[in-house]
Amino acid sequence: MITDKLIDRIRELSAPIVVGLDPQLSQLPNCVKDNHLAQINESPLGDAAKHVANAFEEFNKAIIDQIYDIVPAVKPQIAMYEQLGAAGIECYFRTVDYAKQKGLIVIGDVKRGDIASTAEAYSVAHIGKLDIDGRKYSPGSASVHARPDFLTINPYLGYDSIEPFLSDCMEYDKGLFVLVKTSNPGSRDIQDVVTDEGIPLYAHVGRLVQKWGEDMAGRYGYSRIGAVIGATHPNEAKLLRELMPNTFFLVPGYGAQGGSGKDLKDLWVKDSYGAIVSSSRGITGAFKQEKYKCDDKDFALASRRAVLDMKADLGAYIE
Repeated sequence: MITDKLIDRIRELSAPIVVGLDPQLSQLPNCVKDNHLAQINESPLGDAAKHVANAFEEFNKAIIDQIYDIVPAVKPQIAMYEQLGAAGIECYFRTVDYAKQKGLIVIGDVKRGDIASTAEAYSVAHIGKLDIDGRKYSPGSASVHARPDFLTINPYLGYDSIEPFLSDCMEYDKGLFVLVKTSNPGSRDIQDVVTDEGIPLYAHVGRLVQKWGEDMAGRYGYSRIGAVIGATHPNEAKLLRELMPNTFFLVPGYGAQGGSGKDLKDLWVKDSYGAIVSSSRGITGAFKQEKYKCDDKDFALASRRAVLDMKADLGAYIE
């Protein structure tokens, strides 16, 4: 089961870490960016997005080459690729494919949320297969058919927005991470609203996620339906861990958003492998930090150093 595979890899590497691959043009090192941007001036009108996508792909591959042996997973955020249109979608799926070739588990950060046939279509687009006259095809992109292993999804429309994903999860051994308490400051505007039961909405959603996944546990006791719990809310995370003992957590907000290993100490339960912590800019943008200062061409080595430091920080609070 996919959650077991993720935990196996975490235990093997002693690294409950997922690296976010969220490239932004302004954040790329000059050694990657300049070469591709120079080609825009020589290209036919409309090719700019293709060259930016190529820069993203080169950047992603360099990062992956330096971290695939020390982390279990990567998490590309699809919005960064969708803004480039078809070229960006191609880059997204090629990144997924390259990561999986390197043995990494891939969490597709897509945050979809809809009902009925729309949810089914989202599932097909990212983890399922397209049925054409009884034959099934992986849509992927024009040249790549790799699929993420997990998806992030939004539960705001209720269980009927989750259910269409579950059949594909079971058939193709995939998993979900449902948004419960997100790391952004504005999450309190909705997620902290107190319900008629006298508990915050995020706690109510957490209990639902625990219930939805209770019949899908693997050998470690964790379901294929996980939850997104922000590292920037340690008190809320502690409550949610008590409410969701069999739910595996994806934890964004570490590093650049302010979360630290100390903030996460209450997430690790029973076998100490109940969560995986995400860092994006703190790792992929490490070459811009004074601590990891280096020549542009060594940007990926700086990311490796940042991962090793993150591993040490988390390890200090895991039994």
